[in-house]
Amino acid sequence: MILLAVLFLCFISSYSASVKGHTTGLSLNNDRLYKLTYSTEVFLDRDKGSLQDSVGYRISSSVDVVLLWRNPDGDDDQLIQITMKDVNVESVNQQRGEQSIFKGKSPPKIIGKENLEALRRPVLLHLIHGKVKEFYSYQNEPVAIENLKRGLASLFQMQLSSGTTNEVDISGDCKVTYQAHQDKVTKIKALDSCKIERSGFTTPNQVLGVTSKATSVTTYKIEDSFVVAMLAEETHAFGLNSLQTISGKIVSKQKLELRTTEEGPRLKPGKQVAAIIKAVDSKYVALPIVGQVFQSKCKGCLSLSEHWHFTRKHLQPDNLSKAEAVRSFLAFIQHLRTAKKEEILQILKAENKEVLPQLVDAVTSAQTPDSLDAILDFLDFKSDSSIILQERFLYACGFASHPSEELLRTLISKFKGSFGSNDIRETVMIVIGALVRKLCQNEDCKLKAVVEAKKLILRGLEKAEKKEDTMMYLLALKNALLPEGIPLLLKYAEAGEGPVSHLATSTLQRFDVPFITAEVKKTLNRIYHQNRKVHEKTVRTAAAAVILNSNPSYMEVKNILLSIGELPKEMNKYMLSIVQDILRFEMPASKMVRRVLKDMVAHNYDRFSKTGSSSAYTGYMERSPHSASTYSLDILYSGSGILRRSNLNIFQYTGKAHLHSSQVVIEAQGLEALIAATPDEGEENLDSYAGMSAILFDVQLRPVTFFNGYSDLMSKMLTTSSDPISVVKGLILLIDHSQELQLQSGLKANMEVQGGLAIDISGAMEFSLWYRESKTRVSNRVALVITGDITVDSSFVKAGLEVSAETEAAMEFISTVQFSQYPFLVCMQMDKDGAPFRQFETKYERLSTGRGYISRRRKERLVAGSEFPLHQENSEMCKAVFAPQPESNSNSWF
Repeated sequence: MILLAVLFLCFISSYSASVKGHTTGLSLNNDRLYKLTYSTEVFLDRDKGSLQDSVGYRISSSVDVVLLWRNPDGDDDQLIQITMKDVNVESVNQQRGEQSIFKGKSPPKIIGKENLEALRRPVLLHLIHGKVKEFYSYQNEPVAIENLKRGLASLFQMQLSSGTTNEVDISGDCKVTYQAHQDKVTKIKALDSCKIERSGFTTPNQVLGVTSKATSVTTYKIEDSFVVAMLAEETHAFGLNSLQTISGKIVSKQKLELRTTEEGPRLKPGKQVAAIIKAVDSKYVALPIVGQVFQSKCKGCLSLSEHWHFTRKHLQPDNLSKAEAVRSFLAFIQHLRTAKKEEILQILKAENKEVLPQLVDAVTSAQTPDSLDAILDFLDFKSDSSIILQERFLYACGFASHPSEELLRTLISKFKGSFGSNDIRETVMIVIGALVRKLCQNEDCKLKAVVEAKKLILRGLEKAEKKEDTMMYLLALKNALLPEGIPLLLKYAEAGEGPVSHLATSTLQRFDVPFITAEVKKTLNRIYHQNRKVHEKTVRTAAAAVILNSNPSYMEVKNILLSIGELPKEMNKYMLSIVQDILRFEMPASKMVRRVLKDMVAHNYDRFSKTGSSSAYTGYMERSPHSASTYSLDILYSGSGILRRSNLNIFQYTGKAHLHSSQVVIEAQGLEALIAATPDEGEENLDSYAGMSAILFDVQLRPVTFFNGYSDLMSKMLTTSSDPISVVKGLILLIDHSQELQLQSGLKANMEVQGGLAIDISGAMEFSLWYRESKTRVSNRVALVITGDITVDSSFVKAGLEVSAETEAAMEFISTVQFSQYPFLVCMQMDKDGAPFRQFETKYERLSTGRGYISRRRKERLVAGSEFPLHQENSEMCKAVFAPQPESNSNSWF
C-alpha cells in the first residue's frame, strides 16, 4: 500500500511539472500546415546602453511548417519541413529614418539573389522525443545562410517536462534546463557549457583580462502540444577588468508566433525516414545542426603592403610617444594576423633601420605561425649587426599574450645554437622563463616543450660554472617561478656571492605566500641574522622582506625588531622604515607587528629613534571600489652616503588579482674608495659596480650595466655624460582578447579587446666628487591605447560597436643625496605629469554592397599631475637641490 502511494505521488508531481497534454516534445497534427511569423533581431551597444540607442538589424519572414512523416511505431518520431518565405531585412532603430541603410533597398538587393534563393529553400528536421536527430539541407549552400536556417530549426527542439539535460543545436552541445508549468515552458541554456569549435584567446592575468557573461532564455507558449508563441533572448556582455568604460553588449532576440493553421499535405507512408527523405528530394543531405564557421568576403580590401604604407609614418621614432602610434600598431597587428609569411617577409626586408624595430614589435605580437616563420627567417642570431632587432623580437615574445608551444620550442632550439652576442643569448633564456610561466598559467604545464624548458633552466642552474651563467638561469627562474626550483634558490641565496645571493633572494620574493614554507623561512632567517656567514646589506634586507611578507610568526617578527640597533647605521634606519611602512599601510603583517610591539623589550625609544637617510614608503596612486594602483619605494644607502639600492615598484589590483606593472631597481657597490670612506661590514672587497634591473608587466628583463669594475668606472667618469640609459623601449601588445561567438539565431559575432603600449623606461646614476653628491633618475614615458570591438555579421549586413580610450603620460623619480655631512641630505621626488584622457565610441551598420551608417562620439578630459609622498625627512634639501649651482669645468659625472 505504501509503495502504491509513493508511485501515485511521483506520477502527480511529474504530471504537474509537465505541459498538459504531452510529456515529450512538440507534436504536429497530421495533414495540417502551420503558418507562423518569425523574426530575429540583434542589438549592439555599451554594457549599460539602452536598446533605443543601439545599432543592429532585424531579419523577418513567414514560416511554413508541415509534418511530412510520423513513425507508425511511435508518435514521437517525426520528420517536419520548415520553409522561410517573404524574407525582409530592416534596421532595429526605427528613428533612423532616411539614414537607414535599408531605405529603398529590396530584399534581393540587400541579401543577394543567390542568398535569398538559398534562404527560401526548405530544410527537414528529424525529431525523436522532441530532440533533433538529424538536420537535412542542400549541399554547397552559403554557410552564413545555412546558419540562419539552423537557428530557426533549433527552436523546434524542446521538451514539455521539467528537467536538466544536454542538447545539440546551433550553439553546440549545451547543458539546458527546462521549467514547465501549465501551458508555458522556459528553456535556459548554459552558454558557458556549450562545446563548439571556435577560435579565441585571452590574456591570462585578470588585471589585464576581460570578463564576459552570456545568458540564453527561451519561453514557449504551448497549445495542443505545439508552439503558438515563442520568445528567445540571448545576451553576451564583456568588460575590461581594469577599465570599465571598455565594455559592450550584444542582445539577440528571436520571435516565433503562430498565425493560423490550414489543410496541408497528407503524411507520406513508410517506416524508414531515409526513404521518405529521398522521396521528397534526393538532393537532401544530413548536415550538422551545430553552427559552422564562415568568413565574409572583403571587397576592395588593401594588401598588407598597402596597409603598411599608411601605418609606417605613425611608427617613426619621433612619433612613438603619441597615442596615434599605438593605435596604428594595434590596427596593423590585425592585418598581420591574416597575412601570409611571404607578404610579411617582403615588408621586413624592404624597411629602413629607423622604423624596422617597431615593425619587428608588430610582427612578433601578431603571434601567428606565418608571422613567427617570417621573423625567424629575417633575423640572424649568429650576427651581432642586428642586436636591437633581436632584442625587440625577444621582449615581444616575453610579453606575448597567448604564446604557443611552437614559440617556446623555437627559442629552446635557438638557445642551443650559436649567437653573435652573449647579451642576446642571456635574453633568450630569460624569455624562455617568461614563456614557461605564461603557458603554465594557461594550464599547459605538461606540454613537451614546457617540460623541456623547465629541465633546461633547472639543470643549467644546478650545473652552471660561470657567474654569468648562474645569473642568467636565476633570471630565467625569476620569470618562470618554478616551485621545484626553490631548493636551488635557497642554496644560492645562502651560499652564493653577493650579486648571486641577492638575485636568488629577490626571486623568492616573487613567489606566492603558500610557497614560502617554514623550511624556506628558516633559511631566510639564517641569512638575515648571519648565523652562518656574513652577507651584504642588500641580501639581508631582501631576506627580511620575504619573511615579513609571508605570514611571519611572532618570534620571526620579534627577532627582526630586536636586531634593529645592532645593524649598520643605514640598515638600522632602513629596517625601521620597513616596519613603520607595514604599520602605516596596514599590510598583512601589521597585526603581528602590533602584537610584538606590545613587548617593551622590542618596542622602545632607543630602537625606534635610529637616524639615517634610508627609507621605505608605500602609497596609493589611484583607488576605486573595484581596483587600486599602488607604488612603493625603498632606498638603502651605504654608511658613507652612496646609494646601495633603490627599488621602485608599481602594482595594479583588480579584485583578488594583481599585476606587477613595473619595477626599476638601481644598484651600486664598491664606490667608497672614491670618497675615501670605510665600507660597511661584509662589503670590504666589493668591485665597483652600478646597474639597473627592471620588471615590466610581470616579466623580468635583462639587467643593464652602467659600469663594472674600477677601470670601467674611471673611464666612464671621464668620457660619459649623465644621459640616461634605456632599459626598455618599444611597442607592447598588453591586452589581447578575441572571442568568436555563434549566436543561436544563426548570426556570427566577434568580440575583440586590445591594449597597446608605447613605452620608454630609462635610468641614470650620476656621481659628482666636486659637489660630493649622487643622483639617481628613473624616467617612464608611455602612450596607452585600449580598443574594444564587437560585430555581428550575417555575410550580407554587418553591425558593429567600437569603443576606445587613450592617454599619454610621463612619470619621473629622482633621488639626490649630498654626503658632505652626516646624516646625509636627501631629496626624493616622484612626479606624474598631467595627462590627457580621451574616449571614443563608434557605432555602425554596413551592407556588403558598401552602403553604411556611422555614428561617432568623443570625450576628453585632463588628468591632473601628481606629486607622490616618499617619506622624505629632509624636505628642505629638495629646494636646495634644484637651486642653480655654479658651473664647474670638472667632468665628474657618469
